[in-house]
Amino acid sequence: MGEEDDHNDWEEEEEEEEEYARYPSTLGLILIAVGLSLSVFLVALDQTIVANAIPKITDEFGSMSDIGWYGSSFLLTVSAFQLFYGKAYTFFAIKVVFLLAIGLFELGSLVCALAPTSAAFIIGRAVAGLGASGISPGALIIIAHSVPLRRRPIFLGSMGGMYGIASVCGPLLGGVFTDQLTWRWCFYINLPFGAFAALVIVLFFRPPDQPNLVQLSVLDRIKKIDWLGLVLFIPSIVSLLLALQWGGSTYPWRDGRIIGLFVVFGVTGVAFGAVQFWRKDDAIVPPRIIAQRSVAAGAWYAFCNASAFLIVVYYTPLWHQVIQHVSAVDSGLRLLPVLIGLVVMLLVSGALVSLIGYYTPFMILASILTPIGEGLMSTWTVDTTFSQWFGYEALTGLAFGMGMQQPLMAVQAVLPIEDVPIATSAVAFAQTLGGAVFLAIAQAVFQNRLVQNLPSTLGAVSSGSAEMLQAGASAIYTTVPPHLLQPVLVAFNDALTHVYVVSICMSVLTIVGSLAMEWRSVKKKSSKLNNGNTEGQV
Repeated sequence: MGEEDDHNDWEEEEEEEEEYARYPSTLGLILIAVGLSLSVFLVALDQTIVANAIPKITDEFGSMSDIGWYGSSFLLTVSAFQLFYGKAYTFFAIKVVFLLAIGLFELGSLVCALAPTSAAFIIGRAVAGLGASGISPGALIIIAHSVPLRRRPIFLGSMGGMYGIASVCGPLLGGVFTDQLTWRWCFYINLPFGAFAALVIVLFFRPPDQPNLVQLSVLDRIKKIDWLGLVLFIPSIVSLLLALQWGGSTYPWRDGRIIGLFVVFGVTGVAFGAVQFWRKDDAIVPPRIIAQRSVAAGAWYAFCNASAFLIVVYYTPLWHQVIQHVSAVDSGLRLLPVLIGLVVMLLVSGALVSLIGYYTPFMILASILTPIGEGLMSTWTVDTTFSQWFGYEALTGLAFGMGMQQPLMAVQAVLPIEDVPIATSAVAFAQTLGGAVFLAIAQAVFQNRLVQNLPSTLGAVSSGSAEMLQAGASAIYTTVPPHLLQPVLVAFNDALTHVYVVSICMSVLTIVGSLAMEWRSVKKKSSKLNNGNTEGQV
């Protein structure tokens, strides 16, 4: 009898959700999922693939002074336009906006691949970032209109897995392409896969009817965009990211340019917030959406979790290169326990959320386990064994995978479908911003700790500590006298493991978002479908 009731509930839910979405066939859904996963993979890949290609790019262009822009030009446009895309997906056809984002990403990749100069390469990176900023939110929005709510956790988990794989594989693939072919293949590779993603969306994605927009002309829709908020938001976020990029490396933190950038960030940020409250529902981020309990909690969780995750992804290979003295490729391979744990738990947690209905327990459990895994990683020494680093990495990866996609699931579970684009973009922006801000903070912690450690370690040759920092971490094996190598490694290990303290703190702070999250079941219909019924909410 219970199985029959459950079957009837399933059919009733499917029938009611069909009023708001037209789902594709099984084949179409599989192809859409593959295409969207590839697009998310390419976007995440573009953030890191250039790392190992930079030496060859600078050799060809003679552009050592432009190195910082090769990564930051992409990051700046991704961060600056993510919230804008949330509004664009609300007021314009979802398929058209997504294809435009894919087109810009492909155009930027082509410009990078064919770039004759460093300036052209930087422009290509910026254009690719402009497209990439709309791809990840667009993929999540398309899933929301293609898959019933209770089945979405599995699809969101698979896309999260692609993000994790790309984060780890980016530097490896960049090194392979650069060594075996040419650095330009780091960008040529985007073209066929991006084209495939666009093709399946054109052929198989059936966008929802948007009757509230039919009566609005294109000009009226353009007017609906919060252009004043956008004009304030872009310089605010660009100023913050440039200050974090340049501070302590290109310029001292006390330099007038860095202080000026922080001032611009603060002034324009406050003005942006005021405009959002003034514009209300016409704002880039309507206050009623970001103030919704689960959206605010999800954005906080995403910000903190992404901060911790990227610190682990960036600094764990460095620990292996310096302390374990392995190659760049091998250090990437030694990050596989994190990657495998992440992907496995993303898929398992997605399936379990679909089965039991609730995503909040996984966020709470992740908030408990992630700091434990990172805390164990912070105990590494120069004598750490294989079983220790492998096991600690695997635990950390499993913990990250348990909670990473749940804020995005929460947004889709608690909001009416018409508010999902804006909320999804807000959570995605929080992830991007968290990673950008705390990678800079982690770098400052690492450098400051190392500067404290090296002079006392090197003793009489302390004058060479600054040269060692400039030469790079792996240079210690060729620049340090053999009798001082062990204490120098201890100094580096101390600096690197202190970076994990930053990630521990951010993972601990995710508990605020976890505990604040509503208990809403994905087996129950969203508030839009329930016509305001809050059954299934705790």
